[in-house]
Amino acid sequence: MKSLYNVAEIRSIEHTMAAALPAGTLMQRAGEAATSAAREMLAGRKVLVLAGPGNNGGDALEVAATLAGANTDLDADVTVLHLPGAVAPSPETAQALARARASKAHFVDTLPLGRDWGLIVDGLFGIGLARPLAGDMRALVETINALGRPVLALDVPSGLDADTGAVIGPDGVAIHATRTITFIADKPGLHTYEGRDYAGQVQVAPLGIDPGQRPPAGARLNEPALFARHLAPRRHNSHKGSFGDVAVVGGAKGMAGAPLLAARGALFCGAGRVFVAAIDPVAAVDFAQPEIMMRDAQEFDSGDGTLVIGPGMGDSVTAMRVLFKALEGTAPLVLDADALNLLAASPDLQGRLAQRAAPAILTPHPLEAARLLGVTSGVVQGDRLAAARELASRLNAVVVLKGSGSVIANATGAAVINPTGNAGLATAGSGDVLAGICGSLLAQGWQAWEAALGAVWVHGAAADRLVAQGSGPIGLTAGELPVAARAVFNALAR
Repeated sequence: MKSLYNVAEIRSIEHTMAAALPAGTLMQRAGEAATSAAREMLAGRKVLVLAGPGNNGGDALEVAATLAGANTDLDADVTVLHLPGAVAPSPETAQALARARASKAHFVDTLPLGRDWGLIVDGLFGIGLARPLAGDMRALVETINALGRPVLALDVPSGLDADTGAVIGPDGVAIHATRTITFIADKPGLHTYEGRDYAGQVQVAPLGIDPGQRPPAGARLNEPALFARHLAPRRHNSHKGSFGDVAVVGGAKGMAGAPLLAARGALFCGAGRVFVAAIDPVAAVDFAQPEIMMRDAQEFDSGDGTLVIGPGMGDSVTAMRVLFKALEGTAPLVLDADALNLLAASPDLQGRLAQRAAPAILTPHPLEAARLLGVTSGVVQGDRLAAARELASRLNAVVVLKGSGSVIANATGAAVINPTGNAGLATAGSGDVLAGICGSLLAQGWQAWEAALGAVWVHGAAADRLVAQGSGPIGLTAGELPVAARAVFNALAR
């Protein structure tokens, strides 16, 4: 299980382990792990170590002391920019500073110019930073980012919130790391929102702490193990009725493409039969995928099928009537796009959704989530896990908060961050395909929680597959995703 621990949880673990281990053990282990990572990353002899005033700076000083030690076999030229604080350092940090000063490392008071650094080690601030970087510190971080050299961040890139993935401050700055080695356990902020851009490759160094010594985590990273019980090759003795029906309700005038994309997502991920129930019917057949059956939304009866409501649906009276009927029914629902906007405008519809016994999955992007919560998208993005959990609790549903590091949450407070996907998904129609995949898995008998986890993972992995094959991320289109998702899904099932 790939657990994610917030700062409060990490502090609790640190406190427990510090009481059980000799003083300075965790810092020494962090230094050793970071030094090993630094050796792997070195692109030249010259190493710049940025050591801040706290224990994160102590970790960096341990790296400097080891890289520049008398007995090292590494021909490294280590420069330390040490930024002491206004108060005395912890005993562990003071010991690390003494070790670094006794080594061959060169200590400087200002950033040397004109050096071609083979590696920069960021130990300015760790998980405890709560204020935006300002003044000389901000200028230093901006200068480091402008150098374009390999950067190893210790625990978390300085300036990034380890819990939320937001750069601290409304106009804040943070270190752009090539790799982040994070200590004790993984952190949610390294995998969602701005964290994925700033953290680079994430490596976890548990520092000798057995997972059994840690309490349960508040969040997890998504992985196939979380939905593996539904993954199996199909029986020969099966038929289309074995895999359920999906009806995509949407397609107002001028928006016929959205439900077709959702329908193709459902079809290519294994639903037995797929319909488009259009608000404004314009075609009798999808010539690209004639397997998809076309219906009029006002006359369509979904029977025992799963409904995906919202892609291109608009906000007409007909759209509202169709949504109301769906909420009054017992079919499993996936609510996306315009269905979410209609929900946001109607406390009555929200109440009906919250009271339903049948499963529901909501797939909002940040602005749609903000409308539902009555806040701004900035508030949602400022703490994506909290927003997804709040929305799931209010509406008694599984919520997929889309974006970099999509967050999946349920009404019990469980939260999972998805690691698959790339910038190619930032394109029109991508969310429609995701909604269709969610509906497909629901129709095949998956529980809502696992359907959301599986759909988001497969959707992101499909985009990763396309990029690996040379299609994107720039110019990747939503229409390419269903076929790639099929390949990913079948590979998982095998």
